[in-house]
Amino acid sequence: MIRSFVLAAAIAMTAGIARAEEPIVGNWKTAAGDTAVIVSCGGSYCVTLKTGKYAGRKIGTLAGTGGSYAGEITDPAADKTYSGSGKISGNSLRMQGCVMKILCKAQTWTRL
Repeated sequence: MIRSFVLAAAIAMTAGIARAEEPIVGNWKTAAGDTAVIVSCGGSYCVTLKTGKYAGRKIGTLAGTGGSYAGEITDPAADKTYSGSGKISGNSLRMQGCVMKILCKAQTWTRL
């Protein structure tokens, strides 16, 4: 009886862990009004535009956990890549890209 209970608890915990996703994963409305999707990709998170002029283009890779992420962000219009970061607050994602950690631009995306 106890063995069955322990086995059932272990299976339930494993299933819960497998389904847990980072809060950054999902669909986001960008400041420009386009839709971006963020998915897990090889230990980090890939950012790809789904709609708009640059639909289908990968525009970033971020790594992190618990709502704070860092990596690279690409401005598709200028085709330039910057050091970037993202921070989750509720249903908002503040994305920031910087040149030499001095000149930074930020925008807030909204979860769809």
